[in-house]
Amino acid sequence: MDPENPVVQLCAEGMKAETEGREADARELFLRAWEAAGDDYEACVATHCLARHQPTPEETLRWNQECLTRADRVGDDRVRGFYASLHGTMGRAQLALGRRGPARAHFRSAAGHLDAVPPGPYREWVRLCVARGLRATDDAPAPDDPVRVLLKRLCARADLEALSLLLPAYTGSLAYTGSLAYMGSLGAPEGEERLTTALRMLHAEKRLPAPEQSALGEAIALRAA
Repeated sequence: MDPENPVVQLCAEGMKAETEGREADARELFLRAWEAAGDDYEACVATHCLARHQPTPEETLRWNQECLTRADRVGDDRVRGFYASLHGTMGRAQLALGRRGPARAHFRSAAGHLDAVPPGPYREWVRLCVARGLRATDDAPAPDDPVRVLLKRLCARADLEALSLLLPAYTGSLAYTGSLAYMGSLGAPEGEERLTTALRMLHAEKRLPAPEQSALGEAIALRAA
């Protein structure tokens, strides 16, 4: 984005107001950005922010749809990296209205656009949001996840060393297998390998209590199957 663009500047001021807890000021700044928008690109940027400050789920959905429509009209590289987030917000808006089918369709679309988001913390945050949405709209029963069980045990006794090794690998990517979404890898071999390596490193230390060491071995065996 061009930091000198007046619409972008208004949105930046609005986001600063959000972080400072000045919600009314933020909404006013985003509304001014919308009113100042001179083309579909600027309107897309403004509505993405303005949608967060609506009084009802219906209005939130309406503004998110407006944002997606404007992005489609732009149709060039300037908006390629937006689509994962745009479909994610559409999914959340549909889910807030109890529309699981349309919500899931948007979360699937969001997952399909993740590769267009530049690498970094923002993409990882979007991945986690998409994973959450896919889990929330999945009708299939969740299978037992020994890694998740192990993480809960480590959290319960505050084993920060073990958690610092496993959590980045576990939550740093998105897994989507069949109809089930959970934290892990989006089916990408590198994501699976990263988590498996972290599990094996911790297992090799042989320092966990017996039940946790056993759960760790089970998780490794399951991933190797």
